[in-house]
Amino acid sequence: MGTPDFSVPVLDALVGAGHEIAAVYCQPPRPAGRGRKQRPSPVHRRAQELGLAVRHPHSLKGADAQAEFAAFAAEAAVVVAYGLILPPAVLEAPARGCLNIHASLLPRWRGAAPIQRAIMAGDDETGVCIMQMEAGLDTGPVLLRKAVPIGPEDTAGDLHDRLSALGAAAIVEALARLDALTPEPQPEDGVTHAAKIDKAEARIDWSRPAPEVDRLIRGLSPFPGAWCEVAGERVKLLRSRQVAGAGAPGEVLGGFTVACGEGAVEITRAQRQGKRALPVSELLRGWPLPARFGQRQDRIDPPAPGHRP
Repeated sequence: MGTPDFSVPVLDALVGAGHEIAAVYCQPPRPAGRGRKQRPSPVHRRAQELGLAVRHPHSLKGADAQAEFAAFAAEAAVVVAYGLILPPAVLEAPARGCLNIHASLLPRWRGAAPIQRAIMAGDDETGVCIMQMEAGLDTGPVLLRKAVPIGPEDTAGDLHDRLSALGAAAIVEALARLDALTPEPQPEDGVTHAAKIDKAEARIDWSRPAPEVDRLIRGLSPFPGAWCEVAGERVKLLRSRQVAGAGAPGEVLGGFTVACGEGAVEITRAQRQGKRALPVSELLRGWPLPARFGQRQDRIDPPAPGHRP
């Protein structure tokens, strides 16, 4: 049970380990592209390539959907970024329960955006947990956990790929050792909630300290992408690092290094409006930056009539 790119390596790992996949559940196709044609999810497409049965109900709350799920008589359900709430009847249907692959070290970062929130908070490490699902939001006991460090220049996209592969390996290990694993209840201390990313969070405030700005840029890359206004144009900033430097917030200190409320951040990859993302070395060719970002005084207005410069 999964939907986005993050879930595809898990499906491949389960098939590769020789497990019989009774069915693949994913969210329904969505309209996409200029023609707004119905586009199946990455998991849906991969399941079809593998010749697996696919179900994509809009909800699992109805009796018919629950009966169909139960009829598969699955030994276990593997759930990873599925996107639908599993009602009690679904959670209880598989003989060994529903096992969730969650991209954090629970109980830290329960919820929708654990990868992004870990980076934005400045965590030194994250990981994946194999959890027995229950009715609460990511509250079930943990069967297996695997940790990885968060590097100083890691983006959410970098961690997404690493944790997807780690989760795929972890669920194969957990299923192989299921009888030997002891479910560990999550402690009450250390619970944090990874709220869904709001696009309003994505605008950069250069008056904030450099570590905070840097983490915002990396945590929201590649989507939705932290952005700032450069001479009236919205530009997404996709990779960055903290560097030495000081100046007025938003002041360009050279190249694509920008002063923050404290310290400075060097942008190494960005995307102009309507264009593709580029390394800064390519982006700045023929595109001079203003003296300061996000300020009206960046734009030099023509002199007023009668004014002598």
